[in-house]
Amino acid sequence: MIWFVFLLSLTVYAAVLRRLLGLLLKRRQDEVPLLRRELEKLNEEDAELRLVLEEEKGKLSRTAAIYELTGEVCKFLDEDKLAAVFREQAVKYFGDEVHCGFFRQEQIPERRREGEYFFPLSIDGKMFGYLGVYGLRMEDSELFQIFGQQFILGLKRAELFKRVQTLAVTDSLTSAFSRRYWAERFREEILRSKRFHYRFSFLMIDIDHFKFYNDHYGHLVGDVILKETAAIIRENIRQIDLFGRYGGEEFSLILTETDKAGALFAAERIRHAVESRQIRAYDEDLRITISIGVATFPQDACEMESLVDSADKFLYMAKHGGRNRVCSAS
Repeated sequence: MIWFVFLLSLTVYAAVLRRLLGLLLKRRQDEVPLLRRELEKLNEEDAELRLVLEEEKGKLSRTAAIYELTGEVCKFLDEDKLAAVFREQAVKYFGDEVHCGFFRQEQIPERRREGEYFFPLSIDGKMFGYLGVYGLRMEDSELFQIFGQQFILGLKRAELFKRVQTLAVTDSLTSAFSRRYWAERFREEILRSKRFHYRFSFLMIDIDHFKFYNDHYGHLVGDVILKETAAIIRENIRQIDLFGRYGGEEFSLILTETDKAGALFAAERIRHAVESRQIRAYDEDLRITISIGVATFPQDACEMESLVDSADKFLYMAKHGGRNRVCSAS
């Protein structure tokens, strides 16, 4: 009897266990499609993320490549060469169909073609033009703006270099050539004139009674007199003439391919122009005069030092002859 009960219980337990296992297996079988769908979804998201990652890698790579343009741009300080490199690199990064150039405000066409963009360019907060591009894909516009910024960096360097060069060869007050640069050009002019048998004349110019103006009205007024006198002289000479500040209130002027008669005529014109001009220096209205000594190559001397000494001697004669006059060898 006991064995019978035991076997019956075991049979019932086995049946219940089989039933439970069947239910559990069925539940797991029902979950398999759901898990498969979840796995497929995760695989799809993974593929999408991989595509996005590759796209971002591509963008990053192109952006880094565009920033490398700075290295190419920094090789040039000439604006024309800079623009040529820029156009070459634009084709390299954005394709042969891209055409770009620099435009002033007034050069921008009123009617634009499809796919034509203009990006503003500024240096130190000041607008100076637009970077125009045609054939650019819309998705590349952001990268092209970065590309344009590298172009601006190159322009800034070129502009800075130009300013430094200007400061190195000109006097900051009068904008005349500095004495050092002027001396270099003087020697070049002597060599050129000797080679081609040209004549040229050298003028030494001094402002009369400058010390009186400086002491009586002050150095600020003296600076205005120097600046205005230089401007008047510059107005009455040719672009090919070499005008420099010799020192203090003295200026020097090389009249290229000009004989004695032509130099005396030019010197008298300059003297008269200065004498006739009223200079406004702060609250003072002043009239000044200049004295000029003239020496001619090769008539008076054949070397720079000798020409300077000769012109200086004639300037001394003009000063002691009453000032406001031009003197040279008869």
